[in-house]
Amino acid sequence: MSDVKGAADLRATVVFNLGTLGALAADRFAARVEALGLKPKHAGLLAALDAGQAASQQELARRLGVAPSLIVALADQLQGLGALERVRDPEDRRRQVLGLTAEGRRLLSACVAAAQAADEELTSGLGDTQRAALARGLRLLGEQHRPA
Repeated sequence: MSDVKGAADLRATVVFNLGTLGALAADRFAARVEALGLKPKHAGLLAALDAGQAASQQELARRLGVAPSLIVALADQLQGLGALERVRDPEDRRRQVLGLTAEGRRLLSACVAAAQAADEELTSGLGDTQRAALARGLRLLGEQHRPA
């Protein structure tokens, strides 16, 4: 009996399957939001702004676990599209607070529709119960492994 593990063992792991499907899902979502002039990271920033109160670029970077320079670059691009606005915090003039505009909300809604279409395509071979269980399981894993 051999201790050498093969391709079937690798394909049986959650990590390998999530990685493979994650790359496929990311590519499909990226293609859809590209039609809106966006990248998936833009959609993530729009969603983060919609999920809470207006936040500073530093707070968003900390909350999303990314470099502040990435938030600045994404915010610059979204501001150029009219999707967000920067406002000086009256209590701390050094701080810029980001908020969604009506155009930002429209773009976010289009991103949601793009994600839902990609979901339908990716999970078309699953029944409703399986699709719901997959969504629940992924959400739970995401919550358990979200950066602090």
